[in-house]
Amino acid sequence: MNGTGAMAERLKPFDPLEGAQLLASDPGELVWLSASAGTGKTHVLSARVLRLLLTGTPPQAILCLTFTKAGAAEMAERIHARLAGWVQMKPQALAKDLFALGEPHDAAAMAFARTLFAHVLDAPGGGLRIQTIHSFCQTLLGGFPSEAGLTPGFRPLDPREAGVLARRTLAEMVTAAERGGQLGLVDDLQTLSRRLGEAGAESYLQRCARAPDAMEALGPGIAARVRRALEVPSGDIEVLLATACADDCPADHPVRFDLASLRTVAAANAAWGTATGLAAADRAAAFLAADGARRAALLDDIAGLVLTKEGSPRKASAKLIAAGTDYEGPAPRLADACTTLAGLRRRAALADLLAAGLRAGQAFARAYADAKRAAGVLDFDDLIRLAERLLLADGVGDWVRYKLDQATDHILVDEAQDTNTHQWTIVAALAAEFWSGEGARGDRTRTIFTVGDFKQAIYGFQGTDPLAFRAAGLSFAAQARGVERDLLSLSLDRSFRSTPPVLEVVDRILDELGHERLGLDEPANPHVSARALLPGTVTLWQPLAAGQGEGDETAEEGWIDDATRAFATRLARQIRAWLDDPFRVATKGRDLRPEDILILVRSRGTLAC
Repeated sequence: MNGTGAMAERLKPFDPLEGAQLLASDPGELVWLSASAGTGKTHVLSARVLRLLLTGTPPQAILCLTFTKAGAAEMAERIHARLAGWVQMKPQALAKDLFALGEPHDAAAMAFARTLFAHVLDAPGGGLRIQTIHSFCQTLLGGFPSEAGLTPGFRPLDPREAGVLARRTLAEMVTAAERGGQLGLVDDLQTLSRRLGEAGAESYLQRCARAPDAMEALGPGIAARVRRALEVPSGDIEVLLATACADDCPADHPVRFDLASLRTVAAANAAWGTATGLAAADRAAAFLAADGARRAALLDDIAGLVLTKEGSPRKASAKLIAAGTDYEGPAPRLADACTTLAGLRRRAALADLLAAGLRAGQAFARAYADAKRAAGVLDFDDLIRLAERLLLADGVGDWVRYKLDQATDHILVDEAQDTNTHQWTIVAALAAEFWSGEGARGDRTRTIFTVGDFKQAIYGFQGTDPLAFRAAGLSFAAQARGVERDLLSLSLDRSFRSTPPVLEVVDRILDELGHERLGLDEPANPHVSARALLPGTVTLWQPLAAGQGEGDETAEEGWIDDATRAFATRLARQIRAWLDDPFRVATKGRDLRPEDILILVRSRGTLAC
């Protein structure tokens, strides 16, 4: 038996499509699909591509965009394996597959299905386009390098290479600044490191480098612009405060301290005569005896006469109020004056900090862009940014979109919850002709299909947002209505992976969060388990924070924080207890073994080592 025949023998029958699965895979429908984990999302994606091919769609007219290489590889493997299996599959088995897909399964349909594998292999451009969105952007830019302002032959950087280049660029930038006497940049970097720590500062600078256009748009004079935004006057803030507190503060000064109210409050405390009152009067006298600069330094101390440490008004005793001729009026005015000047000082400090961070970020973004240009490389953010710019450019963008439109009739977007605003803009540009002119009303069927689940969103740091997903759905729905079509909003809620107790916990958490935070217009459908008869439990452990260790054993090896060590210890003890007194694993008909235990972690940190 040859390789294709053997594959046909090994291939499992295609699971029948039911309900929303069948409707979502309909090759003629526009679909916005929500699919929870374990509900057969990849099965539906594969089915939709197979059904498109079975209805005669040229392989090269299908564009599948996924978020990860693993996702793209899995989808491509499933589809190609199924097509290859159909070539020599027995007629009865092939008929069952086509029936499961909801497609005709007569002799003519089976004969055509057997030809699809060859059609895909022989199709122009390499057949089916199943790519990550970054890979698609690379292909797009590679096809139009001049239009995108790139040198032909550029090479994409994978995240690991990008991280290495970014760290080398930062080291070279610091060295050049120190040798070149750029003390301002050195100071800015030191300020950033003191504020965020070394790792935090590096992470911040890399985020700035991912937004080079925004950093460049800041232009020169960052400090002045930040001060204006925070309503901080120009000049040395301490000099300004010293003038505000001085006896001869000009009438047109931006801010003024209320010396008259302070004197009244001081007199009331002195008349009160208690130890507390006399101490307060002495503090006021020391303030009034000082010059403007010293008074500015004592602002926090003098604020303590009328404000608590938390900044709320200090409650005055009835005797203090009675001792002063007008205490209740001046005290709030003194509090306002202290609050105003202290707030100005804090805003000025914040403005200086922000300006330092933005200047450092701008400098690093420029240095990193220069380093990539010199090496002839683009990172993943560049691919998205430049592809978006190319597609939206006046004139040339129209031509590029026209060329793409000639080759694309069906767009499928996987992992939509991890698609950010810029990536949605690219998808929208690709589909623009679906809704206008001959592209919408000609003899070509044009569809868009997206599938995602915001419960699985993990790329918020790359700009993903439930609101972007929601906005994209509303936009596509409106455009579809404009050409008298409907964008079907469907949901896959039947889980083939989880048992009822697990799904019940998920539903309760979603109810607590609220559907709005997931970018949904209405509450999500309850989850249903396809394994309703299987047992399951959910045990919630109280979270541990740093410093919540368990004595000496968690203090050992201090390079791992106490919380991580305590949690690892608790986890190990639980597993040991399960294995010492194993429960029955119903699905396998035996007692629990170590290989039955799966531990999921947020990242490959010290807990997983």
